[in-house]
Amino acid sequence: MRPSPLTTIYRGYNRAMATQFALEPSVYVPLAIGFFGLATGYFIFGGQELFGWPRSSPEVDRSMGLWGVWMPGFMQLVAGTYIFVGLTWFQVFKGAPLYMAGLAFTAYGVHWFALAGRRLIAGAPEPDAWMSIAFTLISLLGLLVFWSAGDIPVAIIFIGLVLVYISEGLERFGVIKTPKVLGFFHVATGIWLMYCTYAATFNFALGAHWWL
Repeated sequence: MRPSPLTTIYRGYNRAMATQFALEPSVYVPLAIGFFGLATGYFIFGGQELFGWPRSSPEVDRSMGLWGVWMPGFMQLVAGTYIFVGLTWFQVFKGAPLYMAGLAFTAYGVHWFALAGRRLIAGAPEPDAWMSIAFTLISLLGLLVFWSAGDIPVAIIFIGLVLVYISEGLERFGVIKTPKVLGFFHVATGIWLMYCTYAATFNFALGAHWWL
């Protein structure tokens, strides 16, 4: 007795689902995308905080909000999603510390959507005080993971991030009265992120051996 068309489709579906796809491992983790996006955001926001230029105005805030959404927001979210998909669905990335990289890029990317969105709509900054507690803790988590894994250059990024969110929390809670402290740590961390962008790109693209 010939099987019905529905039975044939069902059996074909089961065979397709049983097929296993094995992809080759890749060393091309998209770290530079996230590093560069966050570095750009830190230069833009930190430059204004540290040097007082450009002066805040509705037009400037809208422009900064747009930069914040796309560079540190979107680019980090892309990097984090890419890493998690590569670790889980396709298993092309190896190395347990990459789980922390995926978590950090994803969390910081979404955080920048909120931060930049607040600038776009002229929202109040006070709730950022409580946000800074959570992001100090996730930054400390990243520091512990990468330091324990022996990846000191990336651990240095998280040292900068811990200092960024501690200073932001102190400013938002009213303990620090000037944005220059936060601006300094933004710019300093941005410089190190830019170094890491160069290191990752030279190492992956040219087989160099920069410290990363």
